[in-house]
Amino acid sequence: MKIAIVLGTRPEIIKMASVMDEVEKRGHELLLIHTGQHYDKEMSENFFIDLKLPTPNYNIHVGSGSHGAQTAKMMEGIEEVLIDEKPDILLVQGDTNAVLAGALVASKLHIPVGHVEAGLRSYDETMPEEINRLAADICSKLYFVPTKESAINLVMEGISRKRIFVTGNTVVDACFRNLKISKNRDKSEYSQGLLDLDIDNMGSILTLTMHRAETVDDKERLTNIIEALEELDDINIIFPIHPRTKKTMENFGLFDRLNNLSHVHIIKPVGYLDFLLLLSKSTIILTDSGGLQEEAITLDVPALTLRYNTERPETVSAGGNILVGSDKELILENARKILDDEEFANKMKSAKNPYGMGNAAELMIKIIEDANETDTLKVLAPDEVMSSFIRHMKVINENITVDEFERENNSLIKIAFKGEEIQFPFDDLNLNGFTVIYEDYSN
Repeated sequence: MKIAIVLGTRPEIIKMASVMDEVEKRGHELLLIHTGQHYDKEMSENFFIDLKLPTPNYNIHVGSGSHGAQTAKMMEGIEEVLIDEKPDILLVQGDTNAVLAGALVASKLHIPVGHVEAGLRSYDETMPEEINRLAADICSKLYFVPTKESAINLVMEGISRKRIFVTGNTVVDACFRNLKISKNRDKSEYSQGLLDLDIDNMGSILTLTMHRAETVDDKERLTNIIEALEELDDINIIFPIHPRTKKTMENFGLFDRLNNLSHVHIIKPVGYLDFLLLLSKSTIILTDSGGLQEEAITLDVPALTLRYNTERPETVSAGGNILVGSDKELILENARKILDDEEFANKMKSAKNPYGMGNAAELMIKIIEDANETDTLKVLAPDEVMSSFIRHMKVINENITVDEFERENNSLIKIAFKGEEIQFPFDDLNLNGFTVIYEDYSN
């Protein structure tokens, strides 16, 4: 098989590293398409070298630009590659413009799309990421979802359960894989910022990241966060600052206020391996990033998220993450509890990781192989599409599994629920006591 992967940003490269490993391990042809959305040397050639990854076959060199202009350039470049290379499947990861461009182009060329980290929903349509992930899911053929909750999101939107696979999240694979690389490096390979800090001997560390527009472009929100940081003067705060965030803070007259605090250490952005090492040694992670919420719970570090909603609600329900928004009192209250209440901190640290055991990539490639062998990847012609069905709702009062019910009734169960409990209809789910909504294809 020829398996193509579109990558545009560092988080995508990180989360797809284990997938690339697995494709090559199982003897398939790997076709890497780098859009160049993160386009400097650190975020392209050096990054692949540091993570011991193959060099991309194609780099479209899109660079920066508006959402529309950037996505259009990506689509044009990806389309040319896919027409020439004709891969058996295209994999996209997450919710970036590269994901949107790749999914749209491939689906229109009738190349099946596998969406890694499908089904995430913040239900905040002001976020460009939410639009990207919604559009990518519409275009996809296979859905690799991190949790059962993400799978339920998709079946509620009408996606067939037969195409949804709960694999866990490759972020777990990535953390285990890349932390090992990071720890095995010589200290001389650390960035200057990390060397200067001497994080091994700093004591308690709060790692801070802020980059989302809704956080850094709002002066009131930023001020509230800084006021909370001013009072957290008994912990070392390390802030690898994004250039755009720094510029905005300077425009608001807030940068010096934070930079002048003796317990706050503002440094330039560090490489991924350095950053992963920093996270692993942190006491608290304070962030507005989606991916960091996943990495925190994987590394057993309590997270406080500077947002009022999240597309990673599993981290919250598991107990490893708390949404604090930009509320000064909430930030202080929860940071203090982590620092001063050992039982509370240990409970957050020991939260069960909802994203699996670190074998997501292995599961995904096996699923793709099986789909290819059974023609599930095939894009159906119009006369092959089964469009005639009647939708029913039924209360089940017998011991029967989802698979047995579907076989007996020539049907497809869309969703199963019992009172307020919604369940994803796995093959072996016993339906006794559940109400099911299903499509009947017997007519």
